[in-house]
Amino acid sequence: MLFWILVAILTAAVAAVLLLPLLRRPPASVEGAGHDVEVYRDQLEELKRDEATGLIGAGEAELARAEVARRLIAASKAEAREKARTSGRNRLAQAFVIVVLPAIGLCLYLASGRPELPAQPLAERLANPGNDISILIARAESHLARNPDDGAGWDLLAPIYYRSSRMEDSANAYSQAIRLLGASPERLDGHAEALIALADGVITADARRQLEESLKLKPDNPRAYYYLALALEQEGKKPEARAAFEALARETPADAPWLPLVNRHIAALGDGDGGAAGQLGNPTADDVAAAEDMSTGDRQQMIAGMVENLAAKLQEDPTNFEGWMRIIRSYVVLDQRPKAEAALQTALKTFPADSENGKQLLALARDLSISVEGIKQ
Repeated sequence: MLFWILVAILTAAVAAVLLLPLLRRPPASVEGAGHDVEVYRDQLEELKRDEATGLIGAGEAELARAEVARRLIAASKAEAREKARTSGRNRLAQAFVIVVLPAIGLCLYLASGRPELPAQPLAERLANPGNDISILIARAESHLARNPDDGAGWDLLAPIYYRSSRMEDSANAYSQAIRLLGASPERLDGHAEALIALADGVITADARRQLEESLKLKPDNPRAYYYLALALEQEGKKPEARAAFEALARETPADAPWLPLVNRHIAALGDGDGGAAGQLGNPTADDVAAAEDMSTGDRQQMIAGMVENLAAKLQEDPTNFEGWMRIIRSYVVLDQRPKAEAALQTALKTFPADSENGKQLLALARDLSISVEGIKQ
């Protein structure tokens, strides 16, 4: 009952606000017509005075009186028409505000609302969240704020954070669960996936350590095998990556849902080691064919040349953010860390450290163990 009383009060308040302009004095058009009527009446009175004092003759006064009377009649009719028209519009608008708007609001609420549900304060909703994921998260966070050493709570919340795209919170929750409950393949894999998501799909050093630890606990863990093979692919170690994916495919059941993804990686890696160079400098088909016959040293030299080409392109277009991310990774792969640090400093001149792109560059540097001391300032 209290709910409907509040609704009625709010509806009345809104209607009053909308009705105020309609109840004010008539618009300028009506006032103008009324002013004309007053002017003509004043002119008639003035004619009487002039005729009485002899300033105007009786004949002239009669003619003037007839003309002013004609104008007075026309102005009076115009005033009446304008008042009727304005009054009709006002009545229609008032009826719309008083009747139609509340009716529309009531119909919408009855169609989409749940007026029959009893009031449920936040404390009650937290105690009985049902299927409301936001309430579940809020309840778990409230519990963990009071009991930060509840490992089971962190373990429960970590995958929920991940599914809610709260990757930083997910990584922290997995870290807390591992600290309190110990490492398990599920926790280590989940922590690695959160770190990978935070790095925009890059298998960072921390993520790799988590995956390698997971394999020690569960040697037949396809999830960890997949990400470690992907890490080899990202590092440009194409033969090793292909071999890892093929080994995973051999151990995978034919009906496994991840097998098509593994086969796609195997197919994409089927051209030898040219793929790593392709990411760096977009080589032609001849470049790829030539790379297949090269020794490891020559192939590394070819990749280095493509990195130099990418560096030249970045000098021409320093706004190529993806290019800077790629060349920093490439210098680390080639074990040229001073060049990686120099590239980072140059990139931060275009993308300041406090910008979104700058934060991604610094995060990449930390993941690749590149020193960022003095760069943020």
